[in-house]
Amino acid sequence: MGNQLDGHKVAILVTDGFEQVELTEPMKALKAEGAEVSVVSPKSGQIQGFQHHDKGDKVKVDLDLASARPDEFDALMLPGGVINPDALRLEPMAIAFVKHFVDSKKPIAAICHGPWTLIDAGGVKGRKVTSWPSLQTDLRNAGAQWSDEPVIVDQGLVTSRKPDDLPQFNAKMIEEFREGRHDKTHSTAAE
Repeated sequence: MGNQLDGHKVAILVTDGFEQVELTEPMKALKAEGAEVSVVSPKSGQIQGFQHHDKGDKVKVDLDLASARPDEFDALMLPGGVINPDALRLEPMAIAFVKHFVDSKKPIAAICHGPWTLIDAGGVKGRKVTSWPSLQTDLRNAGAQWSDEPVIVDQGLVTSRKPDDLPQFNAKMIEEFREGRHDKTHSTAAE
């Protein structure tokens, strides 16, 4: 265990239908570096994960979105899964929560389908991003510069394509969350 994120509070905004490994692995990585991580959801109790098309494990919700205060968090993580970000896009409180991080220029990490929610929060226009390939048209139509790379970092926004990219995604997420925000853009090529 490290301590790169001691004192950092990270929100993971998620609901039913998330890709399990895209929540559990980043959460483990953040906690291993000392971050205080809260699973924030429009639902209370537990939310249902998926392993691609099959139901996976349920995850405990730490904080109901209605009572969550985005200003109490230093960074935001958005897991993928097809159902999860699509459902969050229909929740005005979820969009407002994400928009706080965008407007405050706090670091955000989003993987796979996670960047979908950023579109509605105004977080991709003019930004270099990557995602699951099926989102590229939506992201480009929202003004993003999409590229098929394992990880792209653009001024504190970390995006990644899929579970295979998790090691690189987690490393860049921790770096950006530790630093707060970079004013540069860079990509990580496949190793």
